[in-house]
Amino acid sequence: MVIFLLVLQAAFMLGIVLFTISFLIASLNEKEQRAALITGTLILFLIGLELCIYWLYSQGFFFNPAGRLLLLAGWAVIGFGIYFLCRPTGPNEKALKGVEGYLVGKARRYDEREQVFARERSMRPGSAEYETFYRSHPELEQMDAERRAAGGILGTPGAIDRPGEMPNVAAMTATFSIPPHFGKPQNHSPAVRLSAKDRPSISPEEAASRVKGFARQLGARSVGVTRINPLWVYSHRGEIFYENWEQWGQEITVDHPYAIVFGVEMDWEMVSTAPHTPSVAESAHCYSKGAWISTQLAAFIANLGYAATANHSRHYDLLLTPAAVDAGLGELGRFGYLITKELGPRVRIFAVTTDLPMVCDQPVDIGVQDFCRICKKCARCCPSVSIPDGERQEVNGSLRWKLNAETCFGYWAKAGTDCNICMRVCPWSHPRTFPHRVVISLVVRNKWARRLFSLMDDLFYGKKPKPKAPPNWAKYS
Repeated sequence: MVIFLLVLQAAFMLGIVLFTISFLIASLNEKEQRAALITGTLILFLIGLELCIYWLYSQGFFFNPAGRLLLLAGWAVIGFGIYFLCRPTGPNEKALKGVEGYLVGKARRYDEREQVFARERSMRPGSAEYETFYRSHPELEQMDAERRAAGGILGTPGAIDRPGEMPNVAAMTATFSIPPHFGKPQNHSPAVRLSAKDRPSISPEEAASRVKGFARQLGARSVGVTRINPLWVYSHRGEIFYENWEQWGQEITVDHPYAIVFGVEMDWEMVSTAPHTPSVAESAHCYSKGAWISTQLAAFIANLGYAATANHSRHYDLLLTPAAVDAGLGELGRFGYLITKELGPRVRIFAVTTDLPMVCDQPVDIGVQDFCRICKKCARCCPSVSIPDGERQEVNGSLRWKLNAETCFGYWAKAGTDCNICMRVCPWSHPRTFPHRVVISLVVRNKWARRLFSLMDDLFYGKKPKPKAPPNWAKYS
């Protein structure tokens, strides 16, 4: 029995050492010097511990009663620890109901005119729309006027990196120039070319499979289908891009019952530079890619004979984060971003609404609500203190954490980028190398793993991780 337990212990220790070595390699590849140093020290400790165990064995220690008791106790602790961290600790039933699981009061549809981008981009001082809006929202007028005077949402683009930011700002501007080409009605809502009798025969199951497959082929990383909850449809139009001012303030209606929601991956190496200019260049790239994918996806559905409308940065009918939650892409995090199992918050979300009948996906529980309640890293690192560090509150009838958008965008204007610090420091944002996939799989299923790995993330990466150097082509001064 003693020999068997010692051989088993040696095999277990070898597995731990190999896993730790894989984490060391991942840390070196990610240029995480602190994590690599701690991991290297841990490897030396484990090797030293195994040598001590071998020496005790050579001295016959494990063949006396005290040694056998110690060996059995050690395996009891190991076995209990594995069971404790790996067993499922029960689902979050609220998460499995999607956004509706967190509704605790009466919710109203959100008016797009109140959204900060609409206020900045579509409010022309002196216009009838301007007077109408600020008569109803006088508390926002001075703040918005100051932001406009400072240059708008991004202030002086790339200000945080001057004087060496121009190539990255040029990349940002280049990719932000793409979505306007897709925003006009003939593009975001292509005409249906087939009559109902000429439509191909396709089951809801096959329709969902083909739509998701096409979206992934075009570059989407995660795709889900949901029935549209009317609460997530904007109440009134607020964003004007093509001088269609007659639409400003019009009630928005969506007759389509389904939404295809998908995420586009933000490159980890670019995000890891946040709040510097490579990060905003990557954001712009993803908005360009999302407009391209959603436009083609809407056209694909139109070519099947069904109505479809692309939702991207030049045309939104839906609030996309709650739609993504209902489509099973992930859960809402403390900082207001969607957090997915595959990529954490490193996604930008887009959608296509349609009347094409499809099988819908179900909301998921991946432990985000519990993890965010414990972690608070985004709140700790937020330079504008815009992310709450307390418990969730009722906001428009929904129990959640509420980002202070005004102070958040105030920092954007100072930095000249879209910040992204919260996305960079989130423990869910790590690249999905083998050791990180193992950690995420444990975090998804076990509440005690969430507590342990939240602490370990602070230990290995720091409580306030610093931005990393960008790839050479996106370097800044």
